[in-house]
Amino acid sequence: MASSSKELYYVFLERDHEYERLKEIRTKKGEEELDRYLEKRHEEILESTLEPGSYKRTVSLVVVHGFGVEITDHQVVHTCIHTYVMYMKVVPMHL
Repeated sequence: MASSSKELYYVFLERDHEYERLKEIRTKKGEEELDRYLEKRHEEILESTLEPGSYKRTVSLVVVHGFGVEITDHQVVHTCIHTYVMYMKVVPMHL
């Protein structure tokens, strides 16, 4: 049986055209637009694979196009099958 305790995972995604386009804009406005795009995109991926309120996205990563999320072992399976997810890595959490 899978554990119900949550662990922090880093989820790494395939780069897409919009991500690449926004990453090239080297202005404050461009950075803000990229941040909004990543937050929206990462939430869309999580919402399409997991139950609302069952996860906590902790950070969006710009350099590698990914995010941190606190989820259970069982939820990892559902998240890994998403089309854009390339790789997931568990990160030890220190309280």
